[in-house]
Amino acid sequence: MEFISKELDQYCNEHTSPECETLRSLNHETHTSVLNPRMISGNLQGQFLTMISRMLKAKCILEIGTYTGYSAICLAKGLPPEGVIHTIDVNEELEDMTTRYFKKAGFEHQIVQHIGEASEIIPQLDLDIDLAFIDADKKNYPLYFDLLIDKINPGGWVIADNVLWSGKVLEKLDPSDKATQALLEYNEKVQEHPDVENLLLPLRDGLMICRKKS
Repeated sequence: MEFISKELDQYCNEHTSPECETLRSLNHETHTSVLNPRMISGNLQGQFLTMISRMLKAKCILEIGTYTGYSAICLAKGLPPEGVIHTIDVNEELEDMTTRYFKKAGFEHQIVQHIGEASEIIPQLDLDIDLAFIDADKKNYPLYFDLLIDKINPGGWVIADNVLWSGKVLEKLDPSDKATQALLEYNEKVQEHPDVENLLLPLRDGLMICRKKS
């Protein structure tokens, strides 16, 4: 499902700051060399993540789902000099590519990569998180939220991608569709959680943005 027309989407992109050379190169390589290139954040969402990171002055960011590193670089662009982003991905085959682009973007000292299952890595991280970005396996979104919420600083933020799932959240649920079921559970979990305030933003495939109350 397309939430806005291609023409309007193009207009939005034409009136958004363009990709830097590094992100443009990463976007191109992802689309020509990596499976499922549709998973890349892209410029519109990437600029949004950079602005959020910069506005929050986040010093510690946790990303779940590195993929080829596009969103990590966008988040890092908003970090102060002392800021760090930890990014987790289960696919070790892409580590060389992400490392290369993190260095090319000049953030190799501010981005820490973790390879493995996020559900096992998150509990081991001793972090006070200002901003978390979830963009990984959909079936574990509710679990990731539960693992994260106590590590988020008061006034900190969690952003989850793909929460509209191409409109499937409005369709009759197929019992075998675990991804949609998990996203429905995630959206309700955030909506009903007493310690957060939230906004579901229909940007691209849906971003659930929530702030942990002070």
